[in-house]
Amino acid sequence: MTVAWLTAAVAALLDAVERLAPGTLLRDGPPGAFDPIVWWPPALPFAVYAAMAFPRDGDRPVWARALPVLALVPLVGLTQDVIPDESIRRVSGQETSSVETMVFRSMAMLVAAALLGMYVAARRRVLQGLTERAERAERERHLLAERARAEERARLAAEMHDVVAHRVTLMVLRAGALRVRAPDEETRAAAEELRDDGCHALEELRDVIGLLRRGAGAAGAAPAPASGPLPDLSELVAESAAVGVRVELVERGEPAPASPAVGRTAYRVVQEALTNARKHAPGAAVRVEVGYRSDGVRLSVLCAAPERDPDAALAASGSGTGLAGLRERVETVGGTFSAGPAGDGFRVEASLPAYVPLPTPPAP
Repeated sequence: MTVAWLTAAVAALLDAVERLAPGTLLRDGPPGAFDPIVWWPPALPFAVYAAMAFPRDGDRPVWARALPVLALVPLVGLTQDVIPDESIRRVSGQETSSVETMVFRSMAMLVAAALLGMYVAARRRVLQGLTERAERAERERHLLAERARAEERARLAAEMHDVVAHRVTLMVLRAGALRVRAPDEETRAAAEELRDDGCHALEELRDVIGLLRRGAGAAGAAPAPASGPLPDLSELVAESAAVGVRVELVERGEPAPASPAVGRTAYRVVQEALTNARKHAPGAAVRVEVGYRSDGVRLSVLCAAPERDPDAALAASGSGTGLAGLRERVETVGGTFSAGPAGDGFRVEASLPAYVPLPTPPAP
């Protein structure tokens, strides 16, 4: 409404100048270019429309915003007393034009502009409300999905702890007993190997259970302390080279201590990438790049184009979920994973943190 009142003030000033010095404003311009009678009535509806359609305070009621518009009506009506009919006829070029006609048209335009502005403002509020409602519903769906995922993680962690861990523990104990009571050295060696494998399985199972519980209660998560260096990936490279894969290992930086789960995840990423290279790209050169940082490690396995067609039986021997499982495993420890074509070859990349948030134990 400030624009409307400024428009009225300028119109009154120009009208006073025209009365004191007739022809001054019209001498250097086209007829009616600076005459308030010409541009004041059309300008006011635009100002009223802007005030009603784009209010500064959207919470004000409609009647409060309409008061300044109603205040302009008497101002337009006063035009009948300050503007003679001769000025109206001079500008319009019509002998039948009168001040009453101009006042009626101006008031009609003001009311129409106010109604149009109110409609635009109301429509914008409705659209804004619908948008906010849709965003709120989307957030609620996301929260429900996260809650369901957390409940499923907690259920899986409980099942693995109560059933799988119990069975593996029994296997380790029985293997240890067999090692002690075995009648020959070969049996004792096999029992010792079985016991070691069971112990490693328990460690991995404990890490997986911790990660599942962390996902179920991430709000109370705290970084798990680093317990050792990352595993030596040269063994994996040597295994692939032993079966005829042309593989190159490039390491940058100094290995830093990391959580056991991170080390095993890095090992699995490189292992799966090399396995896929052997299956799907026979004869291709493979480049394994490992970048060690103080806050984590970055892995990149680039497999060039295969030199010959892969063996159909070997390529179909997998479950087809290796890369998807890697992505979930990497994201579980707080890392990022990507896999896709790179030129004529295929690239697998993963970025892993050094520390994995694990659930904070409850206070005693």
